[in-house]
Amino acid sequence: MTEHEIRALAAEVKAGRLSRRAFVQTMIALGAGAYLANQILAGAGVAHAQPPAKPFTPTKRGGGGALKVLWWDAPTSLNPSLALGVKDWNAANLFYEPLVAFDLEANMVPVLAAEVPSLQNGGVAKDGLGVTWKLKRNVQWHDGKPFTADDVVFNWEYVADPATASPQVGVFRNVKRVEAVDAHTVKVTFTQPTPYWIVTGMIIPKHVFAPYKGAKSREAPGNNRPVGTGPYRFVDFRPGDLLKAEINPNYHAANRPFFDLVEVKGGGDAVSAARAVLQTGEYDFAGEVASVEDDVLQRLETTGGKGRVSVGFGGRIMHVALNQSDPWTEVDGERASVKTTHPFLTDPAVRGALALLVDRASIQEQIYGRTGRVAPNFINAPERFRSKTTKWEYSVDKANALLDAGGWKRGADGVRAKDGKRLKILFQTVTNGPLQKVQAIVKQAATKAGFEMELKSVGASSFYGSDPANPDTYTHFFADLQLQVYVMGPPDPERLMRVFTSWEIAQKDNKWQKFNVWRFRSDEYDRLYRAAETEMDPVKRAALFIRMNDIVVQNGVVIPITQRAKGAAITSKLRGVETNPYELDFWNIASWHRET
Repeated sequence: MTEHEIRALAAEVKAGRLSRRAFVQTMIALGAGAYLANQILAGAGVAHAQPPAKPFTPTKRGGGGALKVLWWDAPTSLNPSLALGVKDWNAANLFYEPLVAFDLEANMVPVLAAEVPSLQNGGVAKDGLGVTWKLKRNVQWHDGKPFTADDVVFNWEYVADPATASPQVGVFRNVKRVEAVDAHTVKVTFTQPTPYWIVTGMIIPKHVFAPYKGAKSREAPGNNRPVGTGPYRFVDFRPGDLLKAEINPNYHAANRPFFDLVEVKGGGDAVSAARAVLQTGEYDFAGEVASVEDDVLQRLETTGGKGRVSVGFGGRIMHVALNQSDPWTEVDGERASVKTTHPFLTDPAVRGALALLVDRASIQEQIYGRTGRVAPNFINAPERFRSKTTKWEYSVDKANALLDAGGWKRGADGVRAKDGKRLKILFQTVTNGPLQKVQAIVKQAATKAGFEMELKSVGASSFYGSDPANPDTYTHFFADLQLQVYVMGPPDPERLMRVFTSWEIAQKDNKWQKFNVWRFRSDEYDRLYRAAETEMDPVKRAALFIRMNDIVVQNGVVIPITQRAKGAAITSKLRGVETNPYELDFWNIASWHRET
């Protein structure tokens, strides 16, 4: 379908002769996705779709008793602006809220914002250089202080301050200023046209964190004693173990939430967490259970009968990361420095061989089943951003041939070497049964091709931790290969692909609080990313991201394995839970309730 025909359909929607749903379904059939369809309609002057009415219409707040939640990947921090992983963002989302969220159809819905900014309501500037947010009135922080525009402005000041060392600093890179127009209006001005203008995440309070902006950010008592606007208030937190929250009696959504208490138990493993919901019914909800082998989940569902597994596919990608720096050489007191180059992972023959040694089909079929899809790309959703040129293949014979042609000769012990460098690899991941099985599958094939491979696993609280002194975090990446899952979040790849830019390199100077763990540097990639940041044409913008995807895949920076589902175990009587691949587990917890 041509651009002219698509715009003509959008005009039909505006005129009322075609339903919004029909237009979106047509675009999905064309591979464009719901998010792009909604953007096209917005550009044609069609108002945002209203979120569907929720069937649960409570007449009072509370009365639901306790909600018991299990997260095997236990949270260790509750400041969303300093967190590095989903475990901590999830926990923080009990207390803190964003201005808007994405629903299951990729529509933006207001949370702390009074409305979603658009061209039609004047919230989004036609030139893409600004966005104006109208905030909800009569919203209070948990300590009774009012939520105002000053809090939103402070979040920019806090994160954008380099001394704060926030992993989110890159989000504000093109923000010129954030200003309070009045107590309930915030204007964000960009340095350049900005098609993806959501630059705020969960909002933290100025009056709590202002004294700790900058170098003292890690000293704030509020880092683990949150004061938010969300449906639940802080009670107690034992990092890596237990989090307790109680109902917020002044929550800004009428007659919500339903539960009086929330208890989040951490630790253990994903199988035990799934079993405690599906088989014993001891808990109501367990997050991130898609990391369990699917045959185990099905068996627990069938034999237990206490609940179900809910999955949703978005942009999560399991992949092997290839370190572009040398983790075994120290320069100026820093391992894996950007001043070094990996001794052999930058060799095209080695990179190509490793890509041929990952048996994606077996990994998907034998381990992940319904919770994984074989993926040759780093960007897999929405569909319009998916590259059609990348291919994948599993062949030990072809891997051997590549290494032979590249001059890598086998020694007496079967391990290949060249110019005194042996193909000896440390391959690490987080401690998790299925991920460790993936490691073993890769090692088996790699051994046949002449690699010596040592496997390492790191506990989740350490691997996904944010302590700069901990050498085992995934952002330090003091290994040759790393098996990891990256979460895209919103239905747009801008934040996901920023992790490969040169200014996002995780290193000692930024306390390893950034996300380019590969230490990948490419002038071409940086140029493409900067172009995508300002390209207002959605088709041209998608093409830029596809090219970025192809660069990191074809150059062997990443070896994509499977597109991973977000999965949760939910007890049969728990209602209102939406497994939203674009958001965190607790994104709509104010609507969760128990069937009587």
